Amino acid sequence: MTPKYVMALDEGSTSARTVLVNLEGEIVAEARNPVVPVFPRPLWVELDPFELWSAQRRSMAAVMAEVGAVTDEIAAIGVTTHRESCLVWDRRTGEPIHPALMWMSKQTDPIVERWRGEGLDDEFRARTGLYNDSFFSAAKLAWLLENVPGARARAENGELAAGTVDTWLLWQLTGGRSHLTDHSEASRTALFSLETLDWDGRLLEACGIPAGLLPPAVASDAVFGEMRPAEMGLPGAASVPVTAVMADQQAGMFGQACFEPGSAKNTYGTASVLTVNSGDRPQVIEGLTASVGWTVGGTTTYEAEGVVFHSGQTLQWMRERLGVLGAGDDIAAVASSVPDTGGVYVVPAFAGLSAPYWHREARASIVGLTLESGAEHVVRAGVEAMAYQTRDVVDVLVASGIAMPALKVDGGAAGSDLLCQFQADILGIPVCRPVELERTALGVAHVAGMGAGLWRQGDLSERWALDRVFEPQMPEARREELHAGWQAAVRTVTGG
Repeated sequence: MTPKYVMALDEGSTSARTVLVNLEGEIVAEARNPVVPVFPRPLWVELDPFELWSAQRRSMAAVMAEVGAVTDEIAAIGVTTHRESCLVWDRRTGEPIHPALMWMSKQTDPIVERWRGEGLDDEFRARTGLYNDSFFSAAKLAWLLENVPGARARAENGELAAGTVDTWLLWQLTGGRSHLTDHSEASRTALFSLETLDWDGRLLEACGIPAGLLPPAVASDAVFGEMRPAEMGLPGAASVPVTAVMADQQAGMFGQACFEPGSAKNTYGTASVLTVNSGDRPQVIEGLTASVGWTVGGTTTYEAEGVVFHSGQTLQWMRERLGVLGAGDDIAAVASSVPDTGGVYVVPAFAGLSAPYWHREARASIVGLTLESGAEHVVRAGVEAMAYQTRDVVDVLVASGIAMPALKVDGGAAGSDLLCQFQADILGIPVCRPVELERTALGVAHVAGMGAGLWRQGDLSERWALDRVFEPQMPEARREELHAGWQAAVRTVTGG
């Protein structure tokens, strides 16, 4: 049977999504199920590994049913996941030893402080391009080995396997036959050398993590195994190769066709992440992180990145917890009902500030309230906070010598004209929004299709279609006045 589709598994922080992409590179079907975090203690955030896999598996079945597809019609599978979350499981039974620790969880803070006291901060930075921070996977793995009874001895005896979410999905997809990750996912653990493209022996030893616990890290376009339909309960007779694995932000950058050094995209999701192609060498910039973008066709491309912990999640908090938005209220309509915030700023440091501040002790604040302030001003300030945080990252990149003539945007919130226009205004550069905002799944699907011999990398550039360019309209003096107000608001939570 002639292949018709490439399947992409897109496991995010809030949903498990599967898409089918046709041979013209278009998304023709998609299905998603919610991923629900568990909060066992304040600031602890965990995931049930089997619920996570069940949500993804059900979305696979649903998307195939939508178009009546069988596995014989699927040329390849690509896997992209949210990053830094990790878990450990039994190699024989596949049973996790503990819930997965999610990227935003802070139960590892004491380990981070211990490592800081041991003088490891500079080594993490120099070797991995990342920070010694609870955001990354290293401390999570150490926490699991130190806090789950018997885990360390079992790990040292080779009984356990560990990995980020992509590795867990691969294990499940292949019936436990594949224990792998790719360079982009591995580079977000703070245990991976950007120079050797392998696990860093010095840091593994310092962190007390046995090398045999970790999956081999390979190219993003490697053959990662095969999915057998009978094991998955999916229709069809043919097994399907998994020919791509990429971390979600890197897959999004690939999907935005950011193939030239200096090209950049910003994704507005639960968190917000700006990534810029930094070429064939890692570029470590103060306040930002350096990671592998992808290894495709035998060539490794690096990225510089600024992560904003709370972006779209801020607006979700306003609706679900603060109560300034009703269940049916349209965020854009509420925010657009006033011409500006009236001097109100929302600093969404719910779990600290990340790039470029890396101030994890900061906490969220709403500043500038007056008796004239209403819910609509707070909502608008929440939208504008997404753009201000992006500006902070761009300013660092520009100061480092990286020219950024324009910014591509994607993610659900990029559909807001208000956000895109304010982003262009506060940056002073054009913001380019593509027709298809879901670039992450498209990016990994394209790499998977390349692995199956369907496409070339350049095909993605040709298919990238512009919806609208938002040109900056705000006078420079007003732009800098507003940004100075934002910076003052940030200082109220950092003590700077």
